[in-house]
Amino acid sequence: MKEKKTRSLTLWFTVLFVSFAIVILVVCGFATYLSQTNNYKLDCEERIRNIGEYLVSLMKDDGEDFILYQDWYMSHYKELDIDYRFTSFEDARREFIKQFSVAYPGKAMGLDVMITEMSPELQNAYFTYKHEYWLLAFENARKAFDIPYTYYLVVGDPRGRMDADGVKDHPDKENTVVYMIDGERTIDEEKSKEKNDGKKYLYMGDTYYHDREDYSLLYNTWETGKRQNGYKEWDNDWGHTYGYYTPLIVNGKKLGLVVTEVDVATVNRDILGNTFREIGIIGGIFIVGLVLMLIAIRIHVIRRTTKLEKAMIKYSETKDAAIAEEVEGVFGGHDEIDSLGRQFVSMVREVADHLQRMIRANRQLEVSRKREHEMSELAIRDSLTGIRNKTAYDREVFKINRDIKDGQKKFGIAMVDLNFLKKINDNFGHEKGDEAIRKMCRLVCVTFAHSPVFRIGGDEFVVILRNDDYAAIDSLIEKFNEGMKDISGDVSAEMWETPTAAIGYALYDEKIDHGSYDSVFERADEAMYARKQEMKAIRKDDD
Repeated sequence: MKEKKTRSLTLWFTVLFVSFAIVILVVCGFATYLSQTNNYKLDCEERIRNIGEYLVSLMKDDGEDFILYQDWYMSHYKELDIDYRFTSFEDARREFIKQFSVAYPGKAMGLDVMITEMSPELQNAYFTYKHEYWLLAFENARKAFDIPYTYYLVVGDPRGRMDADGVKDHPDKENTVVYMIDGERTIDEEKSKEKNDGKKYLYMGDTYYHDREDYSLLYNTWETGKRQNGYKEWDNDWGHTYGYYTPLIVNGKKLGLVVTEVDVATVNRDILGNTFREIGIIGGIFIVGLVLMLIAIRIHVIRRTTKLEKAMIKYSETKDAAIAEEVEGVFGGHDEIDSLGRQFVSMVREVADHLQRMIRANRQLEVSRKREHEMSELAIRDSLTGIRNKTAYDREVFKINRDIKDGQKKFGIAMVDLNFLKKINDNFGHEKGDEAIRKMCRLVCVTFAHSPVFRIGGDEFVVILRNDDYAAIDSLIEKFNEGMKDISGDVSAEMWETPTAAIGYALYDEKIDHGSYDSVFERADEAMYARKQEMKAIRKDDD
C-alpha cells in the first residue's frame, strides 16, 4: 500500500508537470539572469559605496588629527620605519606614550603640548602609531566586508615623488596620486636591504601618474568633491575589478579619495548563484501551485502541507525541539508529504541532539583548558620554594634577548649563591638543606619585591632586576646583607637555621655587553664569586 501511493504521487509529478516545468524554468532562468546582471551590479556599487562611506566617516571623526597626520605623512613618509609584519598598533602607541611621558612629564598631549610643538622624534613616534592604526582599519574593513582591495589616495603631488614605471619629476604633477593608506602591504626591499637588521619594512609613499582620460572618474570625483555615478573598471593583480571613489572632506578641507574595489568574477559568480536560487524558488512555487490546483478537492493534503510549513517557520523562529512531537502525530501516512514531515521531525531531533553534544563538548573543552593552564603553571614553578624554576628562567632569557633587539635594554641581573649547602646536606640531611634553601629564598623574594626571582640550581638564585629594584639596586644589596646578618646572628641557632649567601649583580651596559644577555649574566656571576671569596677571607680572619 505504501509503495503504491508513493508511485502514484511520483507519476503525477512526472507525467503532468516535468515537461512544462522545464520550459518554464529555462525561460524564467534566462530572464532572471538578465535582470540580476543589471540589478546586482547596482547592488555591488551600493555595497562598495557604503564601505567607502564607512571608512570616510571614521576618518572624519578623527578631524584635525587626520589632517595633521596626512600633512606630516606627505612630507616625512620616508622617515617612517614600520615593520611589514606588524599586527597591532598598540606597541607603537605605547612607545609614543613612553617617549612623551619622558619628554613632557606630567603633561597631556593636546592640552599642554600640541603635536606640532613636539620634537621630530616624538612626531615620528606619534605618526607611526597613527599610520599603523589607519592601515589596520582599512585592512580590517576589507576583510570584514569581503572585498579584495581598499586604499586611500592623495591626489596631486607637488613634490613630484613619482617612482612608478621609471617616471620621476613628471611635469604634470597634478595628475599624480599617492597611495597614502594602502590596504595591500608592500615590502620596501631597498630600505630592508639598506638597514640589514633582519626586518622587512613597509613601503611608503607609493606614487603613480594617472592619465586624466583613463581616470576621468577619479579626477571628476576629486575636483567636484562629490561621489559620482558608476565605477572604474580595470584589470589588476586582483583580477577584473570595479572600483568606487569616495571623497574625503574634513572640516571643509578636501583631502583625498577612499577607493573600494569588488571582484567582477565574484559578482558574476554571485549573479549566477542567485539565478539558480531563484530558478529553484520559482520552480518550487510553480510545482507546488500546480499540485495544489490539481488536488484542490483533496483538502487534507493542503492542510497537512500548511501544518508542516507552520511547524518549520515556528521552529526556525524558536528552535524548540518540542515541535517534533506536535508534527510526528500529524504525518503518519505513507506519501511524499508524510515522508517530508517525518524527515523534518528527524532533522529537528538530530539538530537538538547535535546542540546538546556541542554544549557537552564545550564544557569538556573548558575543563581541559583549565587543567592545561594549571599544568602549565606547575611546569614553571619550583616544587621546593614555589618560585619560578629553570624552565621559566629560560623563557625569560629568551624574552629579554628579544627585548634587547627591540631597544628595551633597562634591566640587570643579581646572582645569589647559598653557602655551605653541601655541608648542611652531608651533616644534617637534605631536609635541613631544603629548610636552608627556603629560608634564603624568602629573604631574596622579600628584598627584591619588584623583580622576578628564579631558582636555577640547587643553591643558586637569579633575580632579573626591573622597575624600582633596578633603580635602587645598591640599597637593596645592602638590605639583603643586613637581612642575612639578622638571620645568621643567632649563635644559638643551628647551621641550617642561619644560612648565608654571596650576592653579586650587573646592570646592562651597551658599551660592555653589546646586546648580549649572557655578558650581563657572566659579569653578575663574577661579582657574586668575588663576594663569596671576600666572605671566605673574612671568615679566615675571624678564625
